[in-house]
Amino acid sequence: MFRLDGKIALVTGGSRGLGRAISVALGSAGAHVIVNYRAGEAAAQETANVIRAAGGQADIVQFDVADAAAIDASISALLKTHGAIDIAVNNAGVARDQLLMRVNQAEFDESMAVNLGGALWVSKAVIRAMMRKKSGRIINLASVIGESGNVGQAVYSATKAGLIGMTKSLAREYASRGITVNAIAPGYIETDMTAELPEAARQAVIQSTPLGRVGRPEEVASAALYLASEEAGYVTGQVLRVNGGMYM
Repeated sequence: MFRLDGKIALVTGGSRGLGRAISVALGSAGAHVIVNYRAGEAAAQETANVIRAAGGQADIVQFDVADAAAIDASISALLKTHGAIDIAVNNAGVARDQLLMRVNQAEFDESMAVNLGGALWVSKAVIRAMMRKKSGRIINLASVIGESGNVGQAVYSATKAGLIGMTKSLAREYASRGITVNAIAPGYIETDMTAELPEAARQAVIQSTPLGRVGRPEEVASAALYLASEEAGYVTGQVLRVNGGMYM
């Protein structure tokens, strides 16, 4: 169950955090994983080494998801090398959290370019090859904040809400070609990004979560593995919430 043998998977932002956990999960299920990174080459190589140590196959590739031209060039080269990209996980993201009164244009533009634009341009770059095979999986990492909103996260929540809308539109657009497009909306997960949260805020999040704890990256990775698998072939346009009940 949930095997990905013979599949080629691209995970953006795969060098650490959720991206690393997802990369390892897909690799452990038999996929050949291409770990994307922007600047952390050593961390990306470490992710690839973890996959290889478990008996899987992995490569790393550098490109900035905020750069559409770089995405096109890199994915074109990957398609020539591997012949296909069967699974694309749009995980790369940034959070520039602060109250609206302090948001500036540069922070807004960066968040939109990475969180929303990156997923759109990567999806566009892989979709034609998926159409030729009449199969494919696109998985977008959204967030509970994209559905519930949160103080100090107007920009972040806008990008993640937009990602959910894009997911549903692409699911309708490419369902007839055998391509599924889904989103995962994690809640509070123990990663480098969330580790910076003050302890008081962390406890407040835990108290607002019915399961009473933070999530583990592996729990999000398991959701990604399911959506990437043949068993999820009749699932598209959905938002799979991995949030401990924080938002229902």
